[in-house]
Amino acid sequence: MLTLANSYMVSPVSLCLPDIQREEEKVKRSVKDAAKKGQKDVCVVLAKEMIRSRKAVSKLYASKAHMNSVLMGMKNQLAVLRVAGSLQKSTEVMKAMQSLVKIPEIQATMRELSKEMMKAGIIEEMLEDTFESMDDQEEMEEEAEMEIDKILFEITAGALGKAPSKVTDALPEPEPLGAMAASDDEEEEEALEAMQSRLATLRS
Repeated sequence: MLTLANSYMVSPVSLCLPDIQREEEKVKRSVKDAAKKGQKDVCVVLAKEMIRSRKAVSKLYASKAHMNSVLMGMKNQLAVLRVAGSLQKSTEVMKAMQSLVKIPEIQATMRELSKEMMKAGIIEEMLEDTFESMDDQEEMEEEAEMEIDKILFEITAGALGKAPSKVTDALPEPEPLGAMAASDDEEEEEALEAMQSRLATLRS
């Protein structure tokens, strides 16, 4: 039964990986075609899809390892339950241990612990996926600047060049505070001189 579960759980993951890799090869060919036509924006979009594809492959490998770990734990629990079942069948051992342990209670406790462990693992995985999805967009923008250039250069053999980079032109430097203060003082002096000339005109 456990071997059958193993084949059902692991095989779909193993089958997904070649499909994703084949799709990635198709995307590479599409990038080359777009590069020959000079469609740089299309190349950038396709390169981002390749980044997402590679992340999906990494998650599938992690899921496969996690499922193998769960299956190993199930095998260990099955072995323990078989030992407990054999103890129940042995009346002599049961009589000797009846005053010390209660097999049904141990089995129930083990099942509850197993359920709690599974719940904890699922909740932890859901939380990790939630935080990863929150960071995916920000990480995508950060990785795109490096990965897109790398992928485009690799696929087009340097023919397309790099993706558009950020604006790096220096902003105009603000005027010094001293110069601004000096211009204000000059304006005040001119205003005072104008007022004085008006007063002199009125007096005359």
